[in-house]
Amino acid sequence: MHAFSVQLKEPDYCPCEDEPFMNERQLGYFRDRLLVWKEDILRETRETVCHLQSETENHPDFADRASSETDRALELRTRDRQRKLIAKIDEALRRIDEGAYGYCEETGEPISLARLRARPIATLGLEAQERHERRERVHRDE
Repeated sequence: MHAFSVQLKEPDYCPCEDEPFMNERQLGYFRDRLLVWKEDILRETRETVCHLQSETENHPDFADRASSETDRALELRTRDRQRKLIAKIDEALRRIDEGAYGYCEETGEPISLARLRARPIATLGLEAQERHERRERVHRDE
């Protein structure tokens, strides 16, 4: 299997508030982080597929079989969440290419660098995200 590894171009660089927002260096930083994150997920997925393929044995004991099936279902749910995460990473990379990365989709205001470092796929600023979550809670409780 051919594997490649994405490396951070500037491993010691960290975006800061006293430089122009979403300058080339910051965009490169976030692009690299997103690519490394995506590659890590893809590597884990390949490892899971290999693990699932190698563990196709038939367990004669019902408890062992049930445990194995539960583990398999959990791994598949995790991979499904990661597949959705890859789609969000790809969307963030697209926003970088289009010049929209780092700006709240709701308000157009810059998303804080701290929030982007913590969640590089963020599309909403903190206040907009909190409003969104409050609306979801209200609708869920109805």
